[in-house]
Amino acid sequence: MGIKVKKQERETTQSLIRRFTKAVKNSGLLIRARKRRFKQREKSETMKKKAAQRREEMRKKYEILKKLGKLPE
Repeated sequence: MGIKVKKQERETTQSLIRRFTKAVKNSGLLIRARKRRFKQREKSETMKKKAAQRREEMRKKYEILKKLGKLPE
């Protein structure tokens, strides 16, 4: 989907560029392109489970070190 802006009679190039950028902003084309560019993929179920297990293991290690007094306050 492109945006077309034709130069009007006695219109300067600066005003043409200004009109074009305004049309692009109003169309929402840039916002959709940025969303598509930086979209992060969904993690698979196995990856979610592995991450949860890793977090649980780290929490347990942290609690043990805290009980032993090996963590700085």
